[in-house]
Amino acid sequence: MTVEYQKETAKNWFEDLRAQICDAFESIENDYRGSYCDREPGKFERKSWFREDNPEKGGGTMAVMKGRVFEKVGVNVSTVYGEFSPEFAAQIPGADKDPRFWASGVSLVAHMHNPRVPAVHMNTRHIVTTRGWFGGGADLNTAYPNDSDTGDFHGALKAACDKHGSDYYEKYKKWCDEYFYVPHRNRARGEGGIFYDQLGENWDDDFAFTQDVGRAFHDIYPALVRRHMNEEWTDSEREELLYYRGLYAEFNLVYDRGTSFGLKTGGNVEAILMSLPPEAKWK
Repeated sequence: MTVEYQKETAKNWFEDLRAQICDAFESIENDYRGSYCDREPGKFERKSWFREDNPEKGGGTMAVMKGRVFEKVGVNVSTVYGEFSPEFAAQIPGADKDPRFWASGVSLVAHMHNPRVPAVHMNTRHIVTTRGWFGGGADLNTAYPNDSDTGDFHGALKAACDKHGSDYYEKYKKWCDEYFYVPHRNRARGEGGIFYDQLGENWDDDFAFTQDVGRAFHDIYPALVRRHMNEEWTDSEREELLYYRGLYAEFNLVYDRGTSFGLKTGGNVEAILMSLPPEAKWK
């Protein structure tokens, strides 16, 4: 199996996963019967982009929906390639020997109208330098945590992990807890999930795991949304949600490595900052 075949196979999977998730989210919009049911169901709007520094070195497609359930959700795919800057190459495995890179992935962030419906982040990616590896994960971010939701979300990810390694879940859960931590607030960003990176020992096994993470997310998160989407909420709950979103924005702008990677590799700024909530408050 050639590296080019591996790249194309991973790229096609990310695009297929994005299509499946978008279909599931639009179905939720159509089935909604809550407070905003008099509004038109949301539909994803797609916008293609190419690297501004060199359009021949890849790009991606943003898919953003603003609807009745999803206040703002973006499900983006991109495939870019080129050369890292010398200072950035020193931080990337295999790029110190050769600054050329190829990267493809799917990235999702959902912010909800209803404070009782959890926000979520998910991404999986494949990066190739002189080495090749997979990374990604998913984590739940709720203004009002629900033990049942958190347990089911973690249970789905654990089932995906357990298919590939008895130590995967505990290892990648711990990595997620440590990564999605906001030091200046001395608290976690949310209820966690899993986070993994530089998984490159066996391409077939690592790709299969990455696919299972995507499938687990596709199965569990829409189910959690449907569980709460028609519930009523109060103005005070909505206010608390907006303050919680401030914490989410702080992490993404100050600490998130994906934001830094995208900006330093000529990514589309609008797509990179898609993760930010549509509305937030700070005390």
